[in-house]
Amino acid sequence: MISNILLLLLGGGIPYFFLLERSNKFSSKSIFILSWTLLLTAVVLTFFIDKSHTTPFVIVSFLSALYAIYKATQTTNFYKLGYYFIFMNAPFFILFEGQGAFYSLSLLVSLLGIYAIASFYDKHYGSANYLYVRGITLATPLVGIHITVYLISIGLYPPLPNSLFFLTYTFNSEANILWFVVVITLYFGNFLVSMKVLEKSIFGKKNPDIHYVDLNFKEKFAHFTIVILLILLSIYGTREILLWVL
Repeated sequence: MISNILLLLLGGGIPYFFLLERSNKFSSKSIFILSWTLLLTAVVLTFFIDKSHTTPFVIVSFLSALYAIYKATQTTNFYKLGYYFIFMNAPFFILFEGQGAFYSLSLLVSLLGIYAIASFYDKHYGSANYLYVRGITLATPLVGIHITVYLISIGLYPPLPNSLFFLTYTFNSEANILWFVVVITLYFGNFLVSMKVLEKSIFGKKNPDIHYVDLNFKEKFAHFTIVILLILLSIYGTREILLWVL
């Protein structure tokens, strides 16, 4: 019971939607940092507290996730998109119980990449809004590659780690009707939102009113580190699948 409440508060979106987003004291960037940090805290807590879940908390977190999917389709801000992805995946933190730690970890790493992209846009284009910075694949292909990697990872494309851990924990979990509804809905939610953002952010013609900037050495190193972490998690996720199959 206590673990469900903690995980819902730390990983779910309800406190953010009704408190932080409505306050002028919190920027999208600060909410992203807060939600990312608290999700990491929730992951750590799963190793020390009761891992059982109750149906009412799964339902509440699922309804919150559905609202987060709607909010994610309405935003063009990378910071907001990042913490909406956290809320969209909140039911997995409860539903997969102790098995979902590495899924959550791979999600955090992917979102760290989204945060780095948001900071890059904020620094060079004046905000983390990607709507008018089109044609990234033509103007700054390196930025486009990293955006693509992070979004297809969150969108549960194999062989990136999010999809591997999702697959492993899905087949290792006890299924019921609620389980099927939550897992299938959120799978397509992650996929469709990621693909929509990908299409809107990197394709299209270049905006002639924008001076496009590519990654500098420091930014390249930061993204390289994030990609390496995703590769290492993919290797571990492949190992988990092979152990399950064999």
